[in-house]
Amino acid sequence: MDDTLMIAVIAEELSLRWQQVKNTLELLDQDNTVPFIARYRKEVTGSLDEEQIRTIAQRGKYLRTLQERKQTVLRSIEEQGKLTAELAERIQAAVKLQEVEDLYLPYKPKRRTRATIAREKGLEPLALMIMAQTLETGDPEEIAAPYVAPDKGVSSAKEALAGARDIVAEIVSDDARGRGIVRERTLGTGLLKAEAIDPQEPGNYELYKEFSEPVKTVPPHRILAVNRGEREDFLRVWIEAPETEMVAELEGLHLHNPLSIFTDDLRSAIKDSYHRLIAPAIEREIRTILTERAGDHAIRVFSANLRALLMAPPMRGQVIMGIDPGFRTGCKVAVIDPTGKYLEGDTIYPHEPQKRWQEAADLLAELIIDYNVSIVAIGNGTAGRETEKLVAEVLSKLKGKTAYTIVNEAGASVYSASPVAKKEFPDLEASQRGNISIARRLLDPLSELVKIDPQSLGVGLYQHDVDPAKLAESLDQTVESCVNQVGVDLNTASASLLKYVSGVNSRLAEQIVRHREEHGPFKSRTELLRVKGLGEHAFVQAAGFLRIPGAERFFDSTAVHPEAYDAAQCLLQELGLEVQDIQRDGSLLNRQLQQSKQSVDQLSRRCGCGRETLLDIIGCLEKPDRDPRDEMPKPILRSDVLSIEDLAIGMVLKGTVRNVVDFGAFVDIGVKEDGLVHLSRMAKKYVKNPLEVVSVGQVVEVKVISIDKERHRIGLSLVLD
Repeated sequence: MDDTLMIAVIAEELSLRWQQVKNTLELLDQDNTVPFIARYRKEVTGSLDEEQIRTIAQRGKYLRTLQERKQTVLRSIEEQGKLTAELAERIQAAVKLQEVEDLYLPYKPKRRTRATIAREKGLEPLALMIMAQTLETGDPEEIAAPYVAPDKGVSSAKEALAGARDIVAEIVSDDARGRGIVRERTLGTGLLKAEAIDPQEPGNYELYKEFSEPVKTVPPHRILAVNRGEREDFLRVWIEAPETEMVAELEGLHLHNPLSIFTDDLRSAIKDSYHRLIAPAIEREIRTILTERAGDHAIRVFSANLRALLMAPPMRGQVIMGIDPGFRTGCKVAVIDPTGKYLEGDTIYPHEPQKRWQEAADLLAELIIDYNVSIVAIGNGTAGRETEKLVAEVLSKLKGKTAYTIVNEAGASVYSASPVAKKEFPDLEASQRGNISIARRLLDPLSELVKIDPQSLGVGLYQHDVDPAKLAESLDQTVESCVNQVGVDLNTASASLLKYVSGVNSRLAEQIVRHREEHGPFKSRTELLRVKGLGEHAFVQAAGFLRIPGAERFFDSTAVHPEAYDAAQCLLQELGLEVQDIQRDGSLLNRQLQQSKQSVDQLSRRCGCGRETLLDIIGCLEKPDRDPRDEMPKPILRSDVLSIEDLAIGMVLKGTVRNVVDFGAFVDIGVKEDGLVHLSRMAKKYVKNPLEVVSVGQVVEVKVISIDKERHRIGLSLVLD
């Protein structure tokens, strides 16, 4: 498959124009990043979004791998002197790697098998005679008698026939047509089954101790669950397929003459081939396919949840108190200013075993008053709800405007012991750094959460059951996408944040920070070219995503790319505007545009840029300080506390979605336990995917539909009537 055909295949699969795919692949081959292509090469790609570009990249990689594998297979078979024109054509026509492997199987070097041993004994001619089915008279054992060779380990005609059947079984197994039929039938009609190894001790797999579900419909989370049960030796898992039908299909391919004296031998070999060779291999393949599909689905859900978490709106301009709750070791408290600077911290011991409640309340009140704290961010871990009661009590007595909210603290302990945290707060103990992270992740979630391995952020399911390399790649892409969508302040961003900017890696991020420390704040984007190791290509990729608020050149503070500055200046001139006008009131641009007699197409031609680029410039100048996160709902701020005892069936409450999983969503409604909105209670209509309805961080209204105080479980519904 040459590049022209590959582009045509991708274009047809994705319903895109051939030129769009061609241009996108060329941009990717030139080491342009996906965020850069999506934002600043819209004319070239036809305005493809990041998801479409990544899909093109993945399909291009797969099809190129397929082509390379075809060439390897063709060379291998040719070197064996067995490549025919028909076989070469079939290999070249294959559109899946599995098809190529099926065709290669008869020629692939094998370990010693029963068939290999039989061939070494000289029994292959007898096997081919069985396959030919031309003899209709005679006794099979008499025909096999000449192949008896005690010196080779063949002591009787029966042994000769048995060895020949082993060869036939392998020939049948190696046939691509038969494997394809068995694979498709098993995928279509097979059952994924599981049973407890010890029915009395199924561990956490009670639901799966007698499990059976069609392969084609089993949901991803169940596949990952039974896989884990199998790994932990609680379950035996297998695929059950319609054996009789399969064997009949194989006989239809290979049994041509029922009058042959070798019909029984051939039937026996086909059945053996299915049971011993084909079925186990196909079962392994399908288990792998199911696991990969389930893993890919789990990764997509994880990535969607991570995106929602990272894109939570920042609580700008607030003095925030962060509390990392705990019992024995106390609750760590920290206060940060509106820039995230650490002001003061301490440890309080309101809970068991010290129970210094009043002392803790007095200290919190003192800090809130001294620093004019506007929001208290409480981690949702151990002792979180008990600490919430303390905070609510303090705030009720202060009667001020201070409120509190619960913050997902997942990963705070990982951050506190990390090299990044040690560098930021070298004089603080690790236990005192987590509370600062809790406060900062409310102030600016994206800037703080990028310092933590995404897998530690607590918004995934079965994350330890999926391909770790795939998961890491997907999560990194998600973080990269979010960072570049929001943009980064070049003069305040940490190296942890900068490394996700298009064109910037960890090494360059450190160099940018070092340059900033040695030479002072960047005054213009072009100063980036003075950073050691940052060349022209990296500059082009990164510049549009790096902002300099208050820069001497206004465009440096916007998302307008430096390569479009001349076009932006031209646009302002055409509309009779100055930069100062836009700085004062961005809406002037649109008003002048409406009054102008020139269309966008005319203006783009006059300004020497494409239509999409000009529209992008207009959007940037209309709202130069726009942050897409501001459009998301703010966290729920509370001043009082609920317990499960306060709940009643039918009560309607506001809550925050904490995690979205295949079977529903967990919602924080202000009590100790998050409630579950099951998939069936998300809408009046059928919902296949919870992410179609809710996302992490979303504020929702829910109705309480069940309360189990003993098991601390709360059932919720998004359907309120």
